[in-house]
Amino acid sequence: MTDATPTPRNPDKGYVALLGWSLNAIEAVDRFDRRYVVVAPDWAEEYCQQHDIPYVPWNFERLNDRSLEIAHKLQEMGVNVAIPLYEETVEWAGAINSVLLGNPRLFGQAMLLRDKALMKRRAQLGGIRVGIFEEAHDKDDVIRFLKRVNQTLLKLDGDPNDPIHLKAFDKAGCLGHRVIRTPDEVDSIPDEEFPVLMESHLDGWEFAVEAWIHKGKIMFLNISEYVTLGYSVFVPATPELEKYRPQITAQIEKLIKTFDIEFGFVHPEYFVTSDGEMYFGEVAYRPPGFKVFELLERAYGFNAYQGLVLAFDPKTTDEEIAAFFPKEVVDAKGYAGCFGVYPRRRVVSHLAIPEETEEHDYFESHELTAPLEETVTKRTAFGTHWGLVYFFGDDPYVMRDLLKHQEDLDFYV
Repeated sequence: MTDATPTPRNPDKGYVALLGWSLNAIEAVDRFDRRYVVVAPDWAEEYCQQHDIPYVPWNFERLNDRSLEIAHKLQEMGVNVAIPLYEETVEWAGAINSVLLGNPRLFGQAMLLRDKALMKRRAQLGGIRVGIFEEAHDKDDVIRFLKRVNQTLLKLDGDPNDPIHLKAFDKAGCLGHRVIRTPDEVDSIPDEEFPVLMESHLDGWEFAVEAWIHKGKIMFLNISEYVTLGYSVFVPATPELEKYRPQITAQIEKLIKTFDIEFGFVHPEYFVTSDGEMYFGEVAYRPPGFKVFELLERAYGFNAYQGLVLAFDPKTTDEEIAAFFPKEVVDAKGYAGCFGVYPRRRVVSHLAIPEETEEHDYFESHELTAPLEETVTKRTAFGTHWGLVYFFGDDPYVMRDLLKHQEDLDFYV
């Protein structure tokens, strides 16, 4: 991990704690000028010792009476700010930063950014458009909501139902996301998944945004274009989606104001409906999935994890952060995309990258491995992909069609 000549650390800059485990994040910060420490569970200790990574052990169970211990420990070490690397560490970062930065409101803000129902209510209070939503505590609540939504939409007997979406309150992105169309489908939901958030379906173009924030201002805003949600994404977006950039920027500014965000990074998702209205889906306060940070580095050349440190560090200057980020879209060297592979067959024996994928000019690499078992478990909800395939090229439409086409191919046979 560490080079023979370590990166010089700037003592006048902030000392940051990375909460969670991401090798790409650690390597990026290791090459940067900030002092850092990784806060991760016990299993990371041996690796950190072998590679000279500054490390503090901590198991991120539910916040409890001992939660402040880690905040005080980091405070004693001289750490200035904690940066969450994945969803489950967001409220930990809020709790720790409320101590390190002497701002108790940061913990409440982190709770808002974790609980999807609270988040939607806060968004509504801020005048942000959201669909209809409710909490469900059991299956009967889901059936009632499904009926009520379709009654509101003036459906007649025999008309197909508009679907509703079920999401876990505090999980990342697609985890625990189900689409329900009929009362019969409700029976398949395990009792332990409750309580859940229920939402009406929004017909429209769904996309994500990544925004780095310093002193309440957007420093860099990327629009990530989903080809198929849960399968594929690329950056920057096509000109058709980029034309909404002024509207999207205005929405992010409204989000920053509504959620009182002074620094850091947000990853919200939105829908644009056919009449050009923009609806808020949800917002995360941590790096996105699907390796979007890595895609941004491939497209633009800057390291998004180092940008994360700049956005969180209270000692970052305006000039330093302005000089770090490129100009959106115009400075991109091309389009970077990835496809999440999920086996299309129920029984597989080996990995076989399709020839047409590997021989395409845009194909760059993959991180797929041989199957560990032959029977493919049925994909519940959006499920988890088996690995990513990466592409890079200079035409957004070729990229979009290429990513879409991967859905028809078998990577495991």
